[in-house]
Amino acid sequence: MRSTHSGYTRLSKVHKFSAAGLGAAGAAAVAFAVVSGGPAAAQSVSVKPVAFDAKAFTADERDQGEPARQAASEAAVQAQTEAAAKVKSVADADAKAKADAKAKADKERADKEAASRSAARQPVKAAPEAAPKAAEQAPAAAPAPKTYGNDLDGWINEALDVMRAKGIPGSYDGIKRNILRESTGNPQAINDWDVNAVNGVPSKGLLQIIDPTFKAFHVDGTSWDIYDPVANIVASCNYAAKTYGSMDNVNSAY
Repeated sequence: MRSTHSGYTRLSKVHKFSAAGLGAAGAAAVAFAVVSGGPAAAQSVSVKPVAFDAKAFTADERDQGEPARQAASEAAVQAQTEAAAKVKSVADADAKAKADAKAKADKERADKEAASRSAARQPVKAAPEAAPKAAEQAPAAAPAPKTYGNDLDGWINEALDVMRAKGIPGSYDGIKRNILRESTGNPQAINDWDVNAVNGVPSKGLLQIIDPTFKAFHVDGTSWDIYDPVANIVASCNYAAKTYGSMDNVNSAY
């Protein structure tokens, strides 16, 4: 140091410029601490700027110190820029952390709600279909054909079924009564002595019908053999129905 003409000790140029740089850097550090929420934010900080007395310098000293002042000013600007960048980086990191935490919480809540809805709404199991009835699984078998005895009772019953299908009247008792009178139940019986026999057309079969009458009143589905018991009965009853109304009304030769 050296004495000045004013009576006090002056700082050298280097000391003065260093003090200016330190002052600017200290102001930037305090600003960063306040913005980032550090300890300095909770206290009231008073920073006194460093004053430069331009009169304290000679013209030569002022000229020589201009580059140093420029460097100090740029250092202060750089420090402020870096401090602002750090503040923004911290703020961005904090915002991202909060956003990530919110997204994670929203996903966990959505997953829990989905699981709760799934547990509350169990799928309803469809009732098993009833097994189809046996009758629906396969078509009903055709009824077995009706069988008849090969005797007078069987012949009459079979003839009655044919007559019912064709709409020919007659009863079991009326048919049997006339058969017993005409042939005594012999399907091969033939009359060779009455007028029909004399005329060459004898009566034949159970109900003693002649060939021309048998052919005229023959019923479809029966035999064309006049000695066939069923065919003979049905044709004779068909003739009696047209002539007398029914075989039941015949009580003698017809």
